[in-house]
Amino acid sequence: MSEEMFARIQAARLRLRGQAHRTPIMTSRTINRMAGAEVYFKCENFQRGGAFKFRGAYNAISQLGAAEKERGVITFSSGNHGQAVALVCGLLGVRATVVMPKDASPLKRAACQSYGAEVVLCEPGNASREQVSRQLREEHGFALIPPFDHPDVIAGQGTAALEMIEEVKGLDWVVTPCGGGGLLSGTAVAVKHSQSRCRVVGIEPELGDDATRSFRSKRLETVDNPRTIADGTRTASLGELTFPLVLEHVDEMKTVTEEAIKEAVRVLFFRMKLVVEPSGALGLAALLSGALRPTGRVGIILSGGNVDAGTMGQILTG
Repeated sequence: MSEEMFARIQAARLRLRGQAHRTPIMTSRTINRMAGAEVYFKCENFQRGGAFKFRGAYNAISQLGAAEKERGVITFSSGNHGQAVALVCGLLGVRATVVMPKDASPLKRAACQSYGAEVVLCEPGNASREQVSRQLREEHGFALIPPFDHPDVIAGQGTAALEMIEEVKGLDWVVTPCGGGGLLSGTAVAVKHSQSRCRVVGIEPELGDDATRSFRSKRLETVDNPRTIADGTRTASLGELTFPLVLEHVDEMKTVTEEAIKEAVRVLFFRMKLVVEPSGALGLAALLSGALRPTGRVGIILSGGNVDAGTMGQILTG
């Protein structure tokens, strides 16, 4: 499975050329001192749509057949994946429907609509959004592009890490946020097939620690609608595809507190002048809080920057 996935990641890189931004790598001597390591940030907050999710959405939707594109696409998402699907569908002239929980970020909901998608609201909780998506798919024949558990979505997400390890030679660690595991599993496959000695670590909020528990128990653990500020990680569990990839290729899983996440957002804002949403700051939160103590050259994927003004204001003045 991993050999096939790495081939998919390489193909996705070619497919995304000229479509996805090759996002910058940024550094900070101040953060290096604070973390006790040489830290390189892959800034996917500068990606189209404001997050890495554009990569997987474009890679998956662009490969649909003409008949599938004609019927339209549906997805379920608390925000960034929905935005990415809406954006890609707008670019490709495909109808998009995004099922979102009622408590999703107003900024992300508005962004989906501004890209031309129809937003259907559902009750909070992963079961509700998946049920509504399934019903609409059956009624209209939509093609489903799920947020993480899809081989072409995973492959697209893996291209961010592939770019980073090509640009920053000799990385000892790659650290990435983890929700449903699409970014983490794609990253892990890309890294281990390109630079096998590099350690890959996934970071979750303590309030949504299902992947960390799954990694340790080797069983698929779940969590019910975790109320973490890192809204991009509010998934019930890893997926049928992402779970085995994480077990095979990820070296460690760690969790961080809500205050550690907020502090990382503040440090990125005030020290590096970067707007990064709480989910995107999980990797730095692990370093600054001591949850993870890597040495050497550390690559961190800042997964997105889509944060509403109210949340950002609360964090910055906290």
